[in-house]
Amino acid sequence: MANESLKQCPDHPSLSQELAPPRNISAGRFSRREFVQKGISVAAWGGLLFSAGAGVKLGVQFFYPSVVFHPPSVFEIGRIHDFITGDAPDAHGVILVDDRFKKDLRFFVVREKNRIYALYARCPHLGCTVNWFSGIRTYKCPCHGSEFHSNGVNFAGPSPRPLDRLHIQINAAGNIVVDTDRIYAYAEFEEKKIYIETIA
Repeated sequence: MANESLKQCPDHPSLSQELAPPRNISAGRFSRREFVQKGISVAAWGGLLFSAGAGVKLGVQFFYPSVVFHPPSVFEIGRIHDFITGDAPDAHGVILVDDRFKKDLRFFVVREKNRIYALYARCPHLGCTVNWFSGIRTYKCPCHGSEFHSNGVNFAGPSPRPLDRLHIQINAAGNIVVDTDRIYAYAEFEEKKIYIETIA
């Protein structure tokens, strides 16, 4: 009878519920030790995979190295007799300004009575390419109006100095060679004689 009264009482837990084993409220959760162990395991695997990936990348670079190609800077432009003319020197001693190389190589070849040199066609002001006007014997910058005599010396506009010079020499084959990577200021040009001496 007592058992029946307990079953019929809605506010009293059943006997089976009282005798059931307690639930594990921590089920589905990690202990602190397990959490640390799993974290260390994940980090170790991540480091291993990263190292393997880096090794593969280095291996690929070893067998297929990246090559950087630089355009050539040394150009053969002809022989001395290619720059001979019967014209008389102008007021600045210049006989010929050859602008054939300005468009592709960015320099002028200048012939004076006793020497040949290469003028860099880059304006010293902000780097624009200057143009040669043979009718008025003047180089002009199209950007900010700097002007230069036929020998490259500035006389008008914002340019702070004359046009720079490029290295020039005669190679073993007798050809004139210009190196566009070797640039000299006007003072260096005169001091170091960055020109080819010729016979008038």
